[in-house]
Amino acid sequence: MHVLSFLPSLHQTAASLTEYWSPRVVAEFEDSYVKVAKIQGSLAWHSHDQEDEVFFVLKGHLRIELEHGAVELPEGALYVVPKGVRHNPVAEQECHIMLIEKKSTLHTGNEVTDKTRSLADQLRPLDGGSL
Repeated sequence: MHVLSFLPSLHQTAASLTEYWSPRVVAEFEDSYVKVAKIQGSLAWHSHDQEDEVFFVLKGHLRIELEHGAVELPEGALYVVPKGVRHNPVAEQECHIMLIEKKSTLHTGNEVTDKTRSLADQLRPLDGGSL
């Protein structure tokens, strides 16, 4: 797999994506991937039993629903969902995010929905063949 070691703009990369809820790997380090995604609407309630998940809002506003409340993330905010915590990311309007996840993290945990993306799908080259 070839992943960029230099990416000039996470903002431009996220903006160039054509599908919602389809994260794309833009870098890797040790046992983790850095991903960008364009999102809108609700993903799915899920958890990652063995991995934390980092959300960073590049553009827009993200709400992460948790079983006992929600976390509101404005542009520029970062939140770590601890392993084992059920959560549901929601963006009322289009939102661009960066994710940092262990390579073993399944997109929607053990939940499978029409929005679930395989790792192979997340690793496919960006439009224009830049990866």
